[in-house]
Amino acid sequence: MTEQPSRSHEYRVTDEHRRQFAENGFVHLTGLLTEAEIDEIAVDYDRFLRREIDVPGKDYCDMAGDYGRDPSDYSIVNVMLPRRYYPAWVDNIVELRAASVARQLCGDGMELDYDQLLAKQPHKADAVFAWHQDMAYWPDTPDTRTATVWLAIDDSTIENGCMRFVPATTHEDSLRPHAPLFGDRGSSHALGTELRDTDVAVTVPIKKGDCTVHNERVLHGSGGNHTDGFRRAYILAFRSSETVATERALGFTHSHNDGLDVLDDVGIDGQTRTS
Repeated sequence: MTEQPSRSHEYRVTDEHRRQFAENGFVHLTGLLTEAEIDEIAVDYDRFLRREIDVPGKDYCDMAGDYGRDPSDYSIVNVMLPRRYYPAWVDNIVELRAASVARQLCGDGMELDYDQLLAKQPHKADAVFAWHQDMAYWPDTPDTRTATVWLAIDDSTIENGCMRFVPATTHEDSLRPHAPLFGDRGSSHALGTELRDTDVAVTVPIKKGDCTVHNERVLHGSGGNHTDGFRRAYILAFRSSETVATERALGFTHSHNDGLDVLDDVGIDGQTRTS
């Protein structure tokens, strides 16, 4: 792991990082957290996985199946909004350092929109996150700037289902058509789309403590876990303050417990979106 010098809550983003993010829609940053910092975060992360921290309703679910799946059989354990359910995590080192990255990549006025934990259980070949663009889940707003920081709690490898991207899809004129993967939006939160023959995907294995950062429109997904261990990730999505305020005014919080009427209102009820 590449260690940056002591920098408190800051992480230094280079001009080359900014170029890659603007051109490809994503960038790999090494050493966002030290190994010791990751190990400290992992203590409470695993408390979520063991359900020692209560997460109500659909905010604890499987992103590789419908809401009716038994938790003992989850393939991708998904915890939405962990800081809501564990306030001790508010302003933790991950949030503070990721916020510095979002500001440097996207400019001023960025704030944390939501956080999420995604853990692929061992030997789950179906722990596949379908190809998608994040904007397909969200309402359209005038300012769509997004920096989603995807932090590796474990080494993220091809074998355990690391992130993969189709570079530069962020520049396409419209979003790809998306549809629910497991029934309708009342049955599962997951949306997906299909690759085109001309798409060239790149796989991005990263080390524990590294992160990728992607924007709202780049096409991405991940494969199954064929190893003996978990593949744990901690995700924090930063968007403009105005966009977050618009979402909240619509009643949209990124919780899977948001009502279906809210999802309908923001245009993510499973119908194809084109903008």
